[in-house]
Amino acid sequence: MMQACRLLRSCSALAALMLISLCVLPSQGADFYVDPQSGDAANDGSKDRPWRSLQEVLDRGGVETRNWESLPYKPDARLVPKNAGAPVRPGDTIHLRSGDYGDLAIRGHYNQDFITIRAEEGHTPRFRSIRIQSGSHWILQGLHVSPEFGQGEKPRTMIFLESHGWRGPVHDIVIEDCVLQSADDTSQWSKEDWNRRACDGITGNGARIVVRRNRLKNVNFGISISGPNGLVEHNVVENFAGDGLRGLGDYGVFQYNVVKNCYDVNENHDDGFQSWSVGPGGVGTGQVKGIVLRGNVIINYEDPNQLHRGALQGIGCFDGMYVDWVVENNVVFVDHYHGITFGGAVNCKIVNNTVIDPNDRRPGPAAVRIGNHKNGTPSRDCIVRNNLVSAIDVRGESMTVDHNLVVDNPAELFVDPQRWDFRLRGKSPAVDAGTAEGAPTTDIRGTARPQGDAVDLGAFEWTEEPTSR
Repeated sequence: MMQACRLLRSCSALAALMLISLCVLPSQGADFYVDPQSGDAANDGSKDRPWRSLQEVLDRGGVETRNWESLPYKPDARLVPKNAGAPVRPGDTIHLRSGDYGDLAIRGHYNQDFITIRAEEGHTPRFRSIRIQSGSHWILQGLHVSPEFGQGEKPRTMIFLESHGWRGPVHDIVIEDCVLQSADDTSQWSKEDWNRRACDGITGNGARIVVRRNRLKNVNFGISISGPNGLVEHNVVENFAGDGLRGLGDYGVFQYNVVKNCYDVNENHDDGFQSWSVGPGGVGTGQVKGIVLRGNVIINYEDPNQLHRGALQGIGCFDGMYVDWVVENNVVFVDHYHGITFGGAVNCKIVNNTVIDPNDRRPGPAAVRIGNHKNGTPSRDCIVRNNLVSAIDVRGESMTVDHNLVVDNPAELFVDPQRWDFRLRGKSPAVDAGTAEGAPTTDIRGTARPQGDAVDLGAFEWTEEPTSR
């Protein structure tokens, strides 16, 4: 939908994106069906004779796959065939019909090609939780996940993609078009309810995890990816008590996500997006390289009277070093002085973002900030350009800060900032005030830049007829 950003010059990052694009193209194979209401384990899984339980299919060896020749897993271990001749094979699709599927566990299934588990059209398969541990090449599409779907102990995480020290890593997993919620209605939840009943949404700690077009509602932490080369795009995280998004792996891409409505119910410092490095000395002693944050919308709250409303940090990266990041075309509307903050950054670009505070009260104003690593190491060689901000504070060595505008009265620049409409007014001083050097070639909606004599400031390029996102 969007053009590739020309700022991505790193060969490693480009290679990662190529791998991501390849990993979501499964082969055409056979179709199988599961119906928990009218199926039978003795059936053949055809459309007219569906199986009864997806977990039964897995547990009885119904999927031809691979696993390690021996355990515990070692990096030089070899994958060998498992369940040879089973009916479901790499490239196949398992269609799920409406009903309750309980807790799904997939362990030790490394497929040679993608196997898709998807909702049959017009059906709503419901799970309490899904865990893929030590496996690869699975696609989950159109599933509904909530601890409300059944009895038992509340799962900590609704969809968990787990690398395991004994069983091996997880990698090449796609989660698409799923709906996850701790509960359908949390409007009357107390702080104790949020801490006791809210689940994390999607957690993946392997390589090449794709999380796309999912809707997460009433969660603790939203989407957390700690492996390299992840892709998190076009998701909605609505009503959360922890962090909306987390990205800890190198060369990840987080783009066109919406994160909104933070609930302040404990001591966690809530962020719309958060990252930190881990090295030999623990947190803050390593590097996180090459992450792209593009076109995301982060909104502290929609209702000023929201129960348990707190101050949300927008993009919080406090424990660097952060190397070769690109942060562009994001809208951050938060009641906190950390709008976009990097504590220890090298060769990072923060370009064409809109970072606005909803009021003039503390904590605030929402700012773009770059400062020293907490160990005192200065940031260096970063670019902060073409941004619309409530405040700006950039410190370090060889830093470039130009064509930014501090916004004192958002109503003068934007169509309707209190309703989160940050399109530019036609006579806004942000129009034609930027530079094309280093700017993204499109805005947050995909509108080409520039539309006038020069690039506009902020995430939106002004047009006579605004392009819908």
